Amino acid sequence: MLNVTQHLIDRHSPWFPKTGHRLPWLLIARSWQVSLLAILVLSLISLQAAAQTRPDEFVGRISNEILEKVRQQRQELLNNPQKLNDFVSQLVMPHVDFERMTALAVGRSWRSATPEQQQKISLEFRNLLTRTYAGAMQSLRDQKIRLKPFRGDAADAEVVVRSEIVGSRGDPIGLDYRLFRQGESWKIYDINIAGVWLVETYRNQFAAEINARGLDGLIATLADRNRALEARKL
Repeated sequence: MLNVTQHLIDRHSPWFPKTGHRLPWLLIARSWQVSLLAILVLSLISLQAAAQTRPDEFVGRISNEILEKVRQQRQELLNNPQKLNDFVSQLVMPHVDFERMTALAVGRSWRSATPEQQQKISLEFRNLLTRTYAGAMQSLRDQKIRLKPFRGDAADAEVVVRSEIVGSRGDPIGLDYRLFRQGESWKIYDINIAGVWLVETYRNQFAAEINARGLDGLIATLADRNRALEARKL
């Protein structure tokens, strides 16, 4: 199994930025298949359970059930890229708080963005992650989620659930996720893969792009990446 941490810091990777404003699209690179799988597993969790449910018990039960459902439909989804994207949009995206996730990833520049810029960034970021998750489905095999002891308080408004991805080969891959209570349901707003938080990674990438080209430059780069993925049928 691929060493995720190694790929996070591999400066020889073609996805590491070689120019001042190029984003290292770490989550799209082929070498990130394990990381993509981790994100997919996290995002496939149906967080519509009542808020009284212990988050760790809920995650453990639902995540493996959804993994099995995806495996059963895997070939059909792979043969139809549009259906694969629709599957992700319908099953995954309703359970992610994109407004909060995007605001955290953009950082302090979010407050100075116009409503139109915020809308465009959120849309492009959502499309990017949708296609990223769809690509991750291609690497699903026999993986399962193994929960670690829950050390938080299930009554808290925000919790961290720690787990790891276990397959038939290789070492387990750490997968932690931050959830917050929204009414009677839970929402995802950040993911930790092998010790690296997703929002922090994107915040560093977005900050470099914003410093070089401004918020409109970030929007243009996200849009360009989405067009490239669409052309590849992802």
